[in-house]
Amino acid sequence: MANYEKVAHRRAKKTLRVVDASGTPLANTTLRLTQTNHKFLFGWGSFDFNAHFAIKDPEKKAFFAERMKIWMELFNYGTLPFYLGQYEPTEGNPQWESRMAAATYMKEHGIKAKGHPLCWHTACADWLMEYDNRTILTKQLKRIERDVTQFKGTIDIWDVINEVVIMPVFDKYDNAITRICQEYGRTELVKRVFKEAKQANSDSTLLLNDFNTSEKYAELIDDCLSAGAPIDVIGIQSHQHQGYWGAEKVHEVLDRFSRFGKPIHFTENTLISGDIMPAHIVDLNDWQVDEWPSTPEGEERQKNELEEMYRILFEHPLVEGITGWDFTDGMWLKAPSGILRIDNSKKPAFHRLMELIKGEWWTDTEVTTDENGFVTVEGFKGDYDLILGDKKAALSLDLNETEPETVTL
Repeated sequence: MANYEKVAHRRAKKTLRVVDASGTPLANTTLRLTQTNHKFLFGWGSFDFNAHFAIKDPEKKAFFAERMKIWMELFNYGTLPFYLGQYEPTEGNPQWESRMAAATYMKEHGIKAKGHPLCWHTACADWLMEYDNRTILTKQLKRIERDVTQFKGTIDIWDVINEVVIMPVFDKYDNAITRICQEYGRTELVKRVFKEAKQANSDSTLLLNDFNTSEKYAELIDDCLSAGAPIDVIGIQSHQHQGYWGAEKVHEVLDRFSRFGKPIHFTENTLISGDIMPAHIVDLNDWQVDEWPSTPEGEERQKNELEEMYRILFEHPLVEGITGWDFTDGMWLKAPSGILRIDNSKKPAFHRLMELIKGEWWTDTEVTTDENGFVTVEGFKGDYDLILGDKKAALSLDLNETEPETVTL
């Protein structure tokens, strides 16, 4: 019997009364309980889904389709790109079709989609800078209202605003969002964009997201919550191009942000399977290389570090989701940061995550009803099929329920 003590909060049980189509209890009957989805959000960047629906070339389309198929073997949660400079490169012409096609496809396959981000100083639209600050803010809020409304029911999770800790002092280049953050103040800006998103979709799940995991981010969260910003989830970026944080720092970050009692998502997780970026680099974007190969030693290291980090996060009661970033190597900064190689072959980290997500943390078992057709089932929280021969019924495990649920087979 597996020891589930450290992840007991990820599991649930309920009693079922199993009957046939006529309502007769199925007594002393052995059934298969098979999990079909996790409640926990195991995610990865799903930019390849968007690429598949955006491109026209049949050969490239087939290549991305293969990636999507491999992606769906593991994950139930994906991040789609909504960077304004790319999503709406000219004012009034958003790239709506590919995003909606990707998000719809994901929903049809039991995958929750998240939009990233609604407001950010980087990858912002240059055309916004033609306006005065008051107009920039108005247009930013209208963008949020438009996109959250248009995608309601298909994308209901959003990174609302990204990297606010650095936003008012960001000086690499002029941009519209830093301008309004400086004028209105970061707390006021956060409150305004969150309220706009929540008003557009009251059922949405809204994240504040940042790479700064210091007390400065905690102070920002405190200020924004005190001001009434409807922040649902605290987003933590963890791009570890300069080496794995290690268990001690992961616990330290979790302790720092647990004090708010809010759900936590690790939104952008990266671990490298090649040479580590030098420690003296302050902005990761400043490390520009022609090649950054994956190595056998690095792939073994990546596998082990991912496992340790995922175990720590899955065991923490406030963590509700983990999203890896680049699915394949050679994407952001050309880093060997994926769990697939460039040719779509699976790295050791992919196989180890499979062993955890669809193995150790997955329920597939036999259960037997008593003489009255009752059976208590237990497993990891999520969706299930109860199967008898060619008949099956869907059910979910979430809370520990005492009242029996009738299931018809």
